[in-house]
Amino acid sequence: MKKRDIVIKEIMALLKIMLLPGIRNSLEEILEKSIKNEDSTEEVLLELLQIEHANRESNRTQRLIKQSKIPLEKNIDSFDMKRVPLKVSRQIKALMDGSFLDRKENILVFGLPGTGKTHLLCALGLSLIFSGRRVYFTSCGFLVQEMLRTKKELKLESYLKKLSKYDALIIDDIGYVQQSREEMEVLFTLLAYRYERGSVLITSNLKFSKWETIFKDPMTTAAAIDRLVHHSVILELNVPSYRLEKAKGRKLNK
Repeated sequence: MKKRDIVIKEIMALLKIMLLPGIRNSLEEILEKSIKNEDSTEEVLLELLQIEHANRESNRTQRLIKQSKIPLEKNIDSFDMKRVPLKVSRQIKALMDGSFLDRKENILVFGLPGTGKTHLLCALGLSLIFSGRRVYFTSCGFLVQEMLRTKKELKLESYLKKLSKYDALIIDDIGYVQQSREEMEVLFTLLAYRYERGSVLITSNLKFSKWETIFKDPMTTAAAIDRLVHHSVILELNVPSYRLEKAKGRKLNK
């Protein structure tokens, strides 16, 4: 075996031990190219490090997407932005830079069922992940049940701290199911806990005037709305139901 082959074999072994798969997978190709192009040692090293960095960023993004629980099909490319009001379209484009997360602002999306509220926030969430932000998506019903479970186990505080590691918490369909008083209490606890600590992104079929059906008590309702609205962007999807339009289109095509 030639000396060069022995050296490369030893380098490969060390790269495996040091967990540098990007460099390991590209080393021989880059070395061969560098000989043809007469690249300097510094140029070769820079290219290998850039490959490793890109590999790690890609892996990190994939981990964040998996952790987020966001349905991958609900992305910005599959969302028909032409259906939403021009004002909302402009707001969404402005929000995609993620700066609202640094200001701990909330996003509140209102509209009737089928207007694309969930899809819109999922698309925004995925865009935020690709810029390195940590996002978590959950239905309001599932979130409330998880909080009730952890409260029963005396672990609610730990669960809230776990959620606080996410820059954005997307809560889908708040108020879709009318909560009991116990469910309302843990939901309010969460909103109070995240107030000015982290952004909450919420979809709702109910206008604020109907939120007393969620929180049961006028004072609690006012306190919840106050915390959400204090630093917030409100998006109103006053558009026809997308699902209803598709259903009508299928009937016409038959």
